[in-house]
Amino acid sequence: MKFPRNYSLSEIADLIKAKSVGPSDFLVTGLNEIHMVEPGDITFVNVEKYYAKALGSAATTVIIDKEVECPEGKTLLVSDDPFRDYTFLAKYFRPTPLPVNTRLEQGENVSIGEGTHIHHGVVIGNNVKIGKNCLIYPNVVIYDETIIGDNVIIHANTSLGSDAFYYSNFNKMHSCGRVILHDWVELGANCSIDRGVSGDTVIGAYTKFDNQVHIGHDTIVGERCIFAAQVAIAGVTKVEDNVILWGKVGVTKDIVIGKGAVVMATSGVSKSLEGGKVYFGSPAKENRKILREMAALARLPEIIAKLGK
Repeated sequence: MKFPRNYSLSEIADLIKAKSVGPSDFLVTGLNEIHMVEPGDITFVNVEKYYAKALGSAATTVIIDKEVECPEGKTLLVSDDPFRDYTFLAKYFRPTPLPVNTRLEQGENVSIGEGTHIHHGVVIGNNVKIGKNCLIYPNVVIYDETIIGDNVIIHANTSLGSDAFYYSNFNKMHSCGRVILHDWVELGANCSIDRGVSGDTVIGAYTKFDNQVHIGHDTIVGERCIFAAQVAIAGVTKVEDNVILWGKVGVTKDIVIGKGAVVMATSGVSKSLEGGKVYFGSPAKENRKILREMAALARLPEIIAKLGK
């Protein structure tokens, strides 16, 4: 991102209350992440093993969490939290757009908290409660009885509260449960979260979903979980706190994924997983075990050739 005008190092330092290292009139023209930077940009680093990469990049100003020797032709901004200050600058120069000329369709008995912004084309059903300081982007559909906490972000075209995928001999079970999102949840674009059949589908506080995530009926997702794009979880599953599911992970119904588990991309989870471990494959197994199996399998032609002699 390029700034609307050139700024001096001292102006940027004043904005984020950081100590500057280098000429106060050094020009700063924009900001970007480390893999996209060019001269004039600010980037940030907050992990020591990446210092060399950041300081050696094309960026000419680096927000860093420790005062180090400054490379020639560059400047530093020393901060106790570079990620926070980089994010502040991004919001300062390009704030989140707020809705203009909103057209909102809503049912009866809807409660919307102070400071919540709702974009054009959002549909809100009956008996819905939305907390304070939420941001709901265009064309989100919120079905009846849904409860949304404070500081929740829901991106465009996401649907909350659609019926459970629940049939017996093609006869559909009537869904009368709810969807509940706790505080600080963020849902990406085109996510779908089914209501409970007769209970609740719950997403815990601070949990973050990428785009195109699907959560089946009566599933309970804990706090501070991260689900990457195209994760799909069947119904009546429990995902405990701090679980990470990377892209395209599929999870079967009626199992438990333990606290702190990490499931690598494209894996299929067919049974409960113990917490605190890394898993991969379909069916998902402990990552170290499946990597050893794959290494052994790669040697199979060599072993067969030797046995044939």
